[in-house]
Order: sequence, then structure tokens, then C-alpha cells
Amino acid sequence: MKRAVCPGSFDPITFGHLDIIERASNQFDEVIVAVFINRNKSGLFSVEERMALIAENVKKFPNVSVDTGSGLLVEYCKKNGVQAIVKGLRAVTDFDYELQMAQVHIQASGVETMFMATSPTHSFLSSSIVKELAHYGGDVSSMVPANVNAALKARAGVKK
Repeated sequence: MKRAVCPGSFDPITFGHLDIIERASNQFDEVIVAVFINRNKSGLFSVEERMALIAENVKKFPNVSVDTGSGLLVEYCKKNGVQAIVKGLRAVTDFDYELQMAQVHIQASGVETMFMATSPTHSFLSSSIVKELAHYGGDVSSMVPANVNAALKARAGVKK
């Protein structure tokens, strides 16, 4: 069985993330969406809230599950029998960083990294942009699923 992980902070999950997850689910027997804490970012949602938001949106994919992890991604992969890491790339700047990480992962554990080009429709999306727009009452309904949009509005104190 070919298992892959789509790791990230997913704070919050966007349509860009879901595009990569769906496409990965067509390539692997099992895909784990693993919510990791990025110690360089402060989270708007707790890990549990993120997992619940993600779970609601991936339930339509029978081979996708949601989990959480901490520490090194390669250790998570070893512990969970994961053979591949799937990462979405929006731009060349993503590639520079992700290539370095992929090389570390293969050297440290033998875990392959598969890059998927983000759909042009979602290439500008980032969780940071979504949070900033939502904070100031901007409409992010075309960027995130309805449950995430509602959670952002509730968190920002914006009326529905």
C-alpha cells in the first residue's frame, strides 16, 4: 500500500490545499493530511480546530484521513509507514525551500517528496493572505470552504 502525507500548518485550510489533497488521493492508496505546528508562525486556530475543519472537507475522499504530528516530518513518516511526502508548489520561491527540504528528507530517511504544481486558479492563495483579508472583513468565500469561512468570520468577530 502506497501511503503519502500532505503536511502543513493548514491555518486555515484553503481551496489550494484541498486541490493538492484531492489530486494526491488519486495517486496514492492512502493520504494523511498531517497538521503540524510551524514554530515560526502564530496560529489563529488550535490544532484540534484545524483538524475538524479539514476533516469536514476531506470526508468525500475515502482514502484521506487527518492526523497531527510534531517534531521532524521524517520521524512521523517512519512511525506511520509513509513512503512519500506531497507538497504543492505555487511559485519558484516555494520550490527553492521545498527542494532543500526534500533533499534532507531523502537523505535522512529515504522518504520521497512529490511536488504538485498548484492549479493556476489557486496559485496566489496562502493561509496568511486569507487570514489577513478575513481579519479586515474581506470576502474570502472564493478562497476557503464554507465551514472555514464561517470559522474565520466568527474568529474575527465579523457578522455573517
